Amino acid sequence: MIVVLKKNITASETEQLVQKLKESGCKFQLFGDGEPIIRICTQQPLLSKDFFLSQPGVQDVLRITPPYELARKEPDKPDTVIRVGDLEIEPAHFLMIAGPCAVESEEQIFGIAKQLSRLGVRFLRGGAFKPRTSPYAFQGLEEEGLRLIRKAADQFQMKIVTEAVSSAHIPLVAEYADMIQIGTRNMQNYQLLKSAGKQKKPVLLKRGMNATIDEFLLAAEYILQAGNSQVILCERGIRTFEKATRNTLDISAVPLIQQLSHLPIIVDPSHASGKRSLILPLSRAAIAAGADGLLIEVHNQAELAKSDGPQSIDFQAFEELLASMNELAPFLGKRIL
Repeated sequence: MIVVLKKNITASETEQLVQKLKESGCKFQLFGDGEPIIRICTQQPLLSKDFFLSQPGVQDVLRITPPYELARKEPDKPDTVIRVGDLEIEPAHFLMIAGPCAVESEEQIFGIAKQLSRLGVRFLRGGAFKPRTSPYAFQGLEEEGLRLIRKAADQFQMKIVTEAVSSAHIPLVAEYADMIQIGTRNMQNYQLLKSAGKQKKPVLLKRGMNATIDEFLLAAEYILQAGNSQVILCERGIRTFEKATRNTLDISAVPLIQQLSHLPIIVDPSHASGKRSLILPLSRAAIAAGADGLLIEVHNQAELAKSDGPQSIDFQAFEELLASMNELAPFLGKRIL
């Protein structure tokens, strides 16, 4: 960070700022005897841009490195490997996570898990807690839903990905889940992010529908800073002026984040489009852009789904999608996991 001081800064103001930097443990260097005076500061601990701009005599602050210290990519360090129980998700893998939006019944989740397992899918998604825009919409089966999806996953040797919607639910969800999902509505629920960061379970963090790339990576930073290095990012579309789809898939976020961060990034074409007819082409776009995996909504009776039926695909469509991914993956140095 470069801090540019005003030409008319007084000796007293300079001394006060220097003293504050020393007290904070910040390492810094002072350059220039005349005007302008520029200070280069490495933050230990991190001092915000607002801190400097609030000091008398400071004209401007220029950040050289990204604000997300832990999530940023470093040339001499490898990309993060995610460990889920006995499985390792490496950069060469293409992760397939599939299942219904919500756990609705024992018959439903067992039937879906059985078919997905038969197709080789190892990660089962399904929400037990559902944050919904309308208070009248289906909110999930809560702990009973967690119990059902855990039972189904165990029977078919699958891993569970399920959402936590509040800090209070984190211990309960962590008890059942193999991977904790933080949804788009909670990307900036900082207490929830901190709570997830204190768990040992991997965290799947979805991009907020209105979030910038920096905000997305700073949300991941909360989890990393709390002690959990096992974070998977998920691009699920952003809200734009376009009404033809539920959201707008920001496919450019995939290669961009891979340039900025060491964390893997997958794509959720179901929420990005809201239309089952677009899931396959968007999935092809995701793997072509270099994504590390997909999060797909699959339902055995989408017409009866209690949530997100229009964007859920059936088993036949999922088989076609899986075949397409298996065909494309080798060209991109990926192997389906």
